Amino acid sequence: MRVRGIDFFFNPKVVAVVGASRRPGKVGYELLKNMKESFKGRLYAVNPEAREILGVPCYPRLSEVPDDVDVAVVVVPAERVVEVAEEAGRKGVRGLIVISGGFKEVGPEGAERERKLVEVVRKYGMRLVGPNCVGVYVPKTGMNTLFLSRERQGYPGHGFIAFASQSGAFGSAVLDWAAMRGIGISKFISYGNKADVDEVDVLEYLKDDEDTRVITLYVEGVERGREFFNTLREVTRYKPVVVLKSGRTEAGARAASSHTGSLAGSDAVYDAAFKQCGVIRAYSMEELFDFAMALGMQPPAAGDRVAVLTVGGGSGVMATDALVDLGLKVPRLSNGTVAKLRKVLLPFASPYNPVDVTGSAVDEHLVEAIDILLRSGEVDAVMWLPYYMVPGITPELNRKFLSRVRKVFQELGKVVPIVGVATGGSYTAIYAREAESMGIPMYISPERAAKAIKALVDYGRWLRRVGTFDYYIEKYFRV
Repeated sequence: MRVRGIDFFFNPKVVAVVGASRRPGKVGYELLKNMKESFKGRLYAVNPEAREILGVPCYPRLSEVPDDVDVAVVVVPAERVVEVAEEAGRKGVRGLIVISGGFKEVGPEGAERERKLVEVVRKYGMRLVGPNCVGVYVPKTGMNTLFLSRERQGYPGHGFIAFASQSGAFGSAVLDWAAMRGIGISKFISYGNKADVDEVDVLEYLKDDEDTRVITLYVEGVERGREFFNTLREVTRYKPVVVLKSGRTEAGARAASSHTGSLAGSDAVYDAAFKQCGVIRAYSMEELFDFAMALGMQPPAAGDRVAVLTVGGGSGVMATDALVDLGLKVPRLSNGTVAKLRKVLLPFASPYNPVDVTGSAVDEHLVEAIDILLRSGEVDAVMWLPYYMVPGITPELNRKFLSRVRKVFQELGKVVPIVGVATGGSYTAIYAREAESMGIPMYISPERAAKAIKALVDYGRWLRRVGTFDYYIEKYFRV
């Protein structure tokens, strides 16, 4: 029987690191150092050979820690983990995060060790993250059980994306990448062998987490299949879930089994089930966060008609091809809308779809064009390709553009997703990051932006199917 509730892993008041080390470079040292630098609660170390480490009070045994411990982070050798779990249970510890490897992923002997660990956890009503994992990272509370130093590993700030990963190495790499891109994280958890806490528990928790707007998962295999898909179906009625499922090939499935002891299962079965549950499936790390950024920043699309608003003709053609290849529509605009665009654009601009304002455009051409497109009622999403480098575009473009978009949304009483493309170097990157800070996700190519729009269309279609589209818009994107 599973004891419900895992909030204390993300928001503990008291944490003890069992197996803390005085030696830099050791897992027990780097983990304790990370916790010391960020954790906002009370922190203790457990090591029989020290009285303090890094200024953190240290005790010979977990049972001697003079406080009620919420979470014990365990980094001792695998042979000692069950003993530590027993001691934690007697002390009344609520949860264990077992970083140590050497369990079912290494064969029968490890599997038996893991079985005994779970038996102890169940006996005392504790919860267990791991074993064979990197644990939890929460920017808001400073909970950080990763053992990677800040000199080598980037740690993102607070944001709206939750990320759960079976793989600790992949999860850490994604955190590093997210920090580099300036993408914030609400909560991260790596559960490794998931002997207790698994995807189902995490999904149930994140469904009601106010800090999380989008849930992302890296999955190798699922044991509680029926519960997993039933939970996904319920969660996606209210929050988007993006899943990167590995082990798609026979060789990949074999690798997953040796990595975390997972049974990967038929990819075709997973794919069909994901579609039936409203899941947005990603096939790469870039797609995982491309889709999450779009779904978190922009509303789902009410249909599949896309307008392309561009400063360059070639990019407009590429965008159109990319959208159509994904099954989306780039419709002809009505004569009335074309006439309105002609009045505000340069004589040699193209007022059709794509709407090409040309490289001679100034800020106002893009601003007036988006106004007309949004008011037309003829499009359900917009791909915006501003090209910040052209002479007539000023540093004020993003502010002017977004100001007009918000004004139109307020007057119409509805919202339309807008996704941007910013292809270029360092100058472009400055304004792309600014646009993202204002709520428009920006991508480096029309192809990536098109896939992000497809995610918004697919999720909008799912919400309409299950009857929660209006609720979702009202909760997250009310104008």
